[in-house]
Amino acid sequence: MARPQMLKLLEVLEEIGMSRAAFYRMRARGQAPKLIKLPNGQLRVRRSDLDDWWGRYEEDAA
Repeated sequence: MARPQMLKLLEVLEEIGMSRAAFYRMRARGQAPKLIKLPNGQLRVRRSDLDDWWGRYEEDAA
């Protein structure tokens, strides 16, 4: 079984066009994609979680 694609936080920020500070404010409100903290402290987002997040906002805008 293939592992899910994991994106670095910087890649996510670039894709959604958001600053790190704005992302963390959104996260504090429970509105950001789920983050995964690796044992070395780095943060990742599953591609599927980011796609689901995009989908929720597309539905809200419709």
